[in-house]
Amino acid sequence: MDTLKVTNINKSYGKNTVLKNVELDCKIGEIIGIFGRNGTGKSTLLKLIFGTVKADTILIKINSDNFLQKEIIPSKKIGYLPQDSFLPKERKVREIIPMFFPNGDDQDAVFYAPRVSSFEKTKVGKLSLGQLRYLELLIIGNLDHPFLLLDEPFSMIEPIYKDVIKDLLLKLKKSKSIILTDHYYDDVLDITDKNFVIKDAEKIEIIDKDDLIKYEYLRSNE
Repeated sequence: MDTLKVTNINKSYGKNTVLKNVELDCKIGEIIGIFGRNGTGKSTLLKLIFGTVKADTILIKINSDNFLQKEIIPSKKIGYLPQDSFLPKERKVREIIPMFFPNGDDQDAVFYAPRVSSFEKTKVGKLSLGQLRYLELLIIGNLDHPFLLLDEPFSMIEPIYKDVIKDLLLKLKKSKSIILTDHYYDDVLDITDKNFVIKDAEKIEIIDKDDLIKYEYLRSNE
């Protein structure tokens, strides 16, 4: 079973320590949620693992192999969903899918996914936030990466697509490992197996919403 273990994660900007001796490990069949207030380093953590932000120190191991940050993207072991859309806005959905899946059989997993037929003729720039996020997740999730890093997959999307995305992530979990960050904590807690909060540059394991209050991510009246 594929495993990802990242240790000795340290990142500072000048005198501001963002992450201090953080470590993270996951295996196929797990969804891990990472919480933290704005500016605590959630997105930075994902970018450090993916290799698009340079770490002060980081050790990345997939199975028995060690990887440098610069080797992660070429290895195609880890897929990454950024907060901002990466799809060309002027292309129709039905034109986008073959760009990522040249093989017709591979395209079917996206074309025939729930709800895609309702917007496949629409330009990407005209999609709702939920449709767009769902399409991006379908594309990244059906590529070969065994590990997925998702930055705010539920943010600002309509409720009906939250449920569709949850179903998709639970399906992907059978063959992949998923690490995600999002402020929509109820949606995250619905599908995760393990959860952490980043506070004072360190990672703290949490069990439920009460722990989010305990570690001051939530206020008691939220």
